[in-house]
Amino acid sequence: MIGNTKNKFLSLLLCSFCASVLIFSGLFVYFQPRLPNIQTLKQIKLQTPLLIYSNDGKLIGEFGEKRRTPISHDEIPNTFIKAILAAEDSRFMQHFGIDPIGISRAIMQLIQTGQMQTGGSTITMQVARNYFLSREKTFTRKFNEILLAVQIEQQLSKPEILELYINKIYLGHRSYGIEAAAQVYYGKSINELDTAQLAMIAGLPKAPSSYNPISNPSRALIRRNWILNRMKNLGYIDAKIFEQSVKTPVTARYHGPKTELHAPHVAEMIRREMIRRYGLNAYSDGYKVYSTINSHHQFAAHQATLNGIESYHRRHGYLSTGEQVPKFALHRPSKLVAILRKRPRFDGLEAAVVLSLGPTSAACLLKNGDEIKIQWDGLKWARPFITTNKKGPKPTTSSEILSIGELIYVRKQANKDWALSQEPIVQSALISMNPNTGAIEALVGGINYRHSHFNRATQATRQPGSNFKPFIYASALTNGFTAASLLNDAPLVFDDSNLEDSWRPQNSSGKFGGPTRLRQALYRSKNLVSIRLLKALTPKKAINYVERFGFNTQSMPKDLSLALGSAALTPLDIATGYSVFANGGYKVSPYVIDEIRDRDQRTVYRPKPKIVCPSCALTADAQTSNANTKPPQIVPVMAPRVVDERTAYLINSMLRDVIRRGTGTKARILNRNDLAGKTGTTNDQFDAWFSGFNGNLVTTVWVGFDQPRTLGAREYGSKTALPIWIDFMRAALDGQPEIMMAQPDEMVVVRIDPTTGKRATAGQENAILELFKTENAPKEILAEPGDSSEGLQESSPETVEQLF
Repeated sequence: MIGNTKNKFLSLLLCSFCASVLIFSGLFVYFQPRLPNIQTLKQIKLQTPLLIYSNDGKLIGEFGEKRRTPISHDEIPNTFIKAILAAEDSRFMQHFGIDPIGISRAIMQLIQTGQMQTGGSTITMQVARNYFLSREKTFTRKFNEILLAVQIEQQLSKPEILELYINKIYLGHRSYGIEAAAQVYYGKSINELDTAQLAMIAGLPKAPSSYNPISNPSRALIRRNWILNRMKNLGYIDAKIFEQSVKTPVTARYHGPKTELHAPHVAEMIRREMIRRYGLNAYSDGYKVYSTINSHHQFAAHQATLNGIESYHRRHGYLSTGEQVPKFALHRPSKLVAILRKRPRFDGLEAAVVLSLGPTSAACLLKNGDEIKIQWDGLKWARPFITTNKKGPKPTTSSEILSIGELIYVRKQANKDWALSQEPIVQSALISMNPNTGAIEALVGGINYRHSHFNRATQATRQPGSNFKPFIYASALTNGFTAASLLNDAPLVFDDSNLEDSWRPQNSSGKFGGPTRLRQALYRSKNLVSIRLLKALTPKKAINYVERFGFNTQSMPKDLSLALGSAALTPLDIATGYSVFANGGYKVSPYVIDEIRDRDQRTVYRPKPKIVCPSCALTADAQTSNANTKPPQIVPVMAPRVVDERTAYLINSMLRDVIRRGTGTKARILNRNDLAGKTGTTNDQFDAWFSGFNGNLVTTVWVGFDQPRTLGAREYGSKTALPIWIDFMRAALDGQPEIMMAQPDEMVVVRIDPTTGKRATAGQENAILELFKTENAPKEILAEPGDSSEGLQESSPETVEQLF
């Protein structure tokens, strides 16, 4: 009887097995043709963010919905492999894609409840689901998942499967893949994390929100310690490491994209261009853009701008926020830190709260919990701000400046000491470019990108004031005037139909110099001479001429105010124009993208700038002959000449005098002979400018308010913008040789009378030397009995450089 029962049971079991095989086979035959091709996993393209770099590879921007940095299997830490296997699939290395124990558990749940409460999924099955299937819990999806997992195991190796898995999984806070998660939660690469941190990340795939160490640190800690215990039980770690790791506190906090160089306006410029080129795919197709930005120059530009704005604020007095923390919070550091973390952030500044005051010092708390002390040297500048042109009395004690519980901003100085600062109220922009190629090497579009994305370097059209005068003077030198031509520096009154009222222009000094040579008028920035010069040229002729510098002349005023820079231009416009003077008369176009690479590191775009290289003998034919070369050979094209080389040389010479003896003499501190430039200040000091260059770098600086108002009665370009330019150029040109422009042919140096601009008499003691185009050299000699003509003597370039 027992034997018969046993035989019946075995027969039933065999039948069930056969039935199962038949059912499974039938399902396989039905579903298999509908399954995707596993080989596509080898060419899979993960959504990877757009990355933007400086020209030397420093990250300046990251854009995309998903933060992901794919890594290879060889780059995965062995400890993490053990952690993820302990957490997700301890039999991964042994099974063939499915885990029978896990599958049985899932089937029993389906039979008992009608739902699959736990998936019993292996890592391979998760790969199948993540790459090919939805996340719905249905029998059809589960069966497809099983079939795919088996096929994946047959066609891919275990390392390949694991690599696909760790790069695809979502781990919270927009992070996809373990490398991105390491950066998001710890600000480090996955290879830099300890065992406790690796176990924390290994716990995230199961439930990225529930076990998130930032959102739910207590539950995340339980999950992490469970994984550590599993690792110990499986023999992956020893008892000592286990004990150390479970005692480690949760150290995760949110880390945004970690840029290496502060150039947010540049990153935004490039992001817009990438969207224009590739649409929204730019955010996910893994493009890498290498900009023209020089990281050394960009860092110097950012620091110089911050220092210049800080100096401006100190000149005008301390403007307190007037905000206090609640009294109950003063003795609760954690509460103070929470308050400070909500404070607006400003470049170069730290939010702080005053804890206590000494007679000449202040103890403060920073938002990171550190306590600092501000000594008197960092406080004594803070005379109270009254108006733009008025400050209160000098303080003698710290309590005259600050109060306990006051919310302030502080700044670390060059000597590492802390100093009181304030919210910046004025704006600045700086742009620096290579005048021979147009490559933008540094760009600051404003202070505090977090508060305003407006790019003042490329978008803000402001009146440049006297910064525009060199373009008018270049027009004059092209139309028969010389550096020695005399014009009267005397009062003028205009009743112009194009102007609303009578116009009485003034020099900034309020003084008049009488007959003045053009060289003097430019380096001393004489407004009245510039107006008379434009009147002689006519605005129409001048506007037609300056168009060659790349300016949009349609919106330029057609009256004599143009002589004083009344046209609305951007700093980029001005810098591009000055490049013509710096490179000897050629028009280059500014650009900021040097190379675009796709996810496979293939170059998909390189610019073809028109460059200044007279010795290169560049031709369109040469470019065409290389068009099909692989890899692409970029053959540069010569930039067009737009200004006669002699005119460019004369302007260069006159602008060097601005620094030697004119409104830009502060720049002599750089102790270089190859620098030239021009200040600019608009009416009532609404805008302050300085533009200057040598043969390899042209830089424009602007300072002003977004809503135009006076910077202050004495805030001229030489005082407000020039110091920023000096600080930047000091760093940018450090260690660089001087580059002197060679004197062109058909130019002569003539001794002239400084009061008349005509050829000096023989032996005249006050005679000076001036540079002329040969055809424009003065032939008149002041009549004196017995005098004879000295003749025109051509001068060598060395002699001219010594003189000018």
